[in-house]
Amino acid sequence: MENSNNTQKATLHTDLSMFELATDEEKAQSVLLRESTTFFKDGMRRFIGNKVSITALIVFAAIALIAIIVPVFYPYDYETTSASAKSISSIYTKPMEYSKREQEAINAGIKVFPHIFGTDELGRDYAARVIYGTRISLMVGAVAAFIVVVIGIIYGSISGYLGGRADLFMMRIVDVVYSLPDMLVIILLSVSLKDIILNGKLAGTWVTKFGPGLVSIFIVFGLLYWVGMARLVRGQVLALKEREFVLAARAFGAKPMWIIRKHMIPNSLSVIFISAALQVPSAIFTESFLSFLGLGVAIPMPSLGSLASSSLGQIAARPYMIVIPATAIFGIILTLNLVGNGLRDAFDPTQREGGR
Repeated sequence: MENSNNTQKATLHTDLSMFELATDEEKAQSVLLRESTTFFKDGMRRFIGNKVSITALIVFAAIALIAIIVPVFYPYDYETTSASAKSISSIYTKPMEYSKREQEAINAGIKVFPHIFGTDELGRDYAARVIYGTRISLMVGAVAAFIVVVIGIIYGSISGYLGGRADLFMMRIVDVVYSLPDMLVIILLSVSLKDIILNGKLAGTWVTKFGPGLVSIFIVFGLLYWVGMARLVRGQVLALKEREFVLAARAFGAKPMWIIRKHMIPNSLSVIFISAALQVPSAIFTESFLSFLGLGVAIPMPSLGSLASSSLGQIAARPYMIVIPATAIFGIILTLNLVGNGLRDAFDPTQREGGR
């Protein structure tokens, strides 16, 4: 029996003669519809596509720029009264209205910049006070959010990673802190710090300019308001610490703090980012509310809440004096909440339309 030359031998090598080269048209069909991207870039793409959030961000940026830039060249400040020798204003002038002395100066050929929102009960330019009050509110929101984020991340990540009894003990501390009445603590701190700040070692420093009320607000944010962030970060860490990349890091002998810093916190940034964005309007509202009650910034420094409070007596005769700061508070908090909601929808997979 003769062996046939056409008999194919068994082999593991690929027979290239069985394949044909792809044409340019076929290659074009295999191109991906969208290039690969990172989680952050993908989230930002969805955020930019949210027209409501982008509009709110533009409005908030305009408010922030006005509060930061306008005082540099605005001719009036927030504390000069009509009794000052360098002032020719009068008390309770209407928006864009000149006082008698200002009108006389204009008739004499002197250029006088109008009071855009008029003047208050002491002849101070109301627009300048609103602008400076907006700056104070934004500063409080940014500082408070920073304090909350830093303390919450550190405490929550350590608690979640340690687990067991350590986690149980640390969470009971959170429960205790969460139950403390923040308003009572602010009042007690404001009273106890008043003498130290105004007459003690801190007298004459930048702390005195802000007053015991605002300092107490910052302290309370550092003592009480971080618990929500700590709980969120703890929940993320508990979900991540049993993942394969964390177990691999442990197997290679990585230290707990290195794992938290390199793996836990970076993979929790979406939750941290969203919570921080929503913390800013909450802090601004708290400061405005406390300033409205007289527990905020020190006189004569203005705050949007203190401006609204001081204008209550003029609500019938001059309603614009309370409408203007109230509108500013409303605009800041609304735009920041819309931006925070947009970030949540963009970076939190559970909040997307397809994942609901």
